[in-house]
Amino acid sequence: MVCVNENNREMVTSFIKEHWFTTEMVIRGDIIDMTRAEGIITLDEKENISGLITYMIKDSVCEITSLDSLQENRGTGTALIQEMIRLAEDKGCEKIVLVTTNDNINALRFYQKRGFDMVRIYRNALDKSRSLKPEIPLVGENDIPLKHEIEFELLLNQEKE
Repeated sequence: MVCVNENNREMVTSFIKEHWFTTEMVIRGDIIDMTRAEGIITLDEKENISGLITYMIKDSVCEITSLDSLQENRGTGTALIQEMIRLAEDKGCEKIVLVTTNDNINALRFYQKRGFDMVRIYRNALDKSRSLKPEIPLVGENDIPLKHEIEFELLLNQEKE
């Protein structure tokens, strides 16, 4: 695993464009410039990106802004989450949060299996997001209407010395 840095930023930006079709993401009504996000990548045997997790840390909260694994069910996503937990704990974060959409059944399953709890639902949040980013579709994965954002949280165990 390698942290996103100036040497690989261009490759990461290309990866984001290829998989998200844009470098901007809307989360809870805020536009996030993914070209500036901190992150961690995994590389395949040809030195191409095989996984990416991006995040922001504010105060004592680490927010995951994206997670992509090109080969599902091979442990890449889990390894990135485990590294994110380690990094967040090292930086003194109390929790990790993330937002996904109601249509993303794979993400809902993935995060819950790794200890994340659903803590909030932002009903009809995608209406506001579409006003900022009109290309967000009305229908998402599995032909599910794309309407709500769901917030997950993982509380971190901070050992006191």
